Amino acid sequence: MSIKTKRVSVTPVSSKAKNRFANIMNQFHMCTVEQEKMIDGVLHFFLVSMNKMYCFWVPVNGNEHWEIGK
Repeated sequence: MSIKTKRVSVTPVSSKAKNRFANIMNQFHMCTVEQEKMIDGVLHFFLVSMNKMYCFWVPVNGNEHWEIGK
């Protein structure tokens, strides 16, 4: 039985996120969803960049740092 890997596209919004996107993530928009968790009633994804150099939690609707694509 194989488990399908879930991936989402991210877009940096803040200057901090843009810096990490350019310098750590090699400007790859796609991330792998490693975990999903409800935090204060909001679904969050734990994302890992495609080059596996950056990991972060983000709400599915995005936040001040990142937008999540469909």
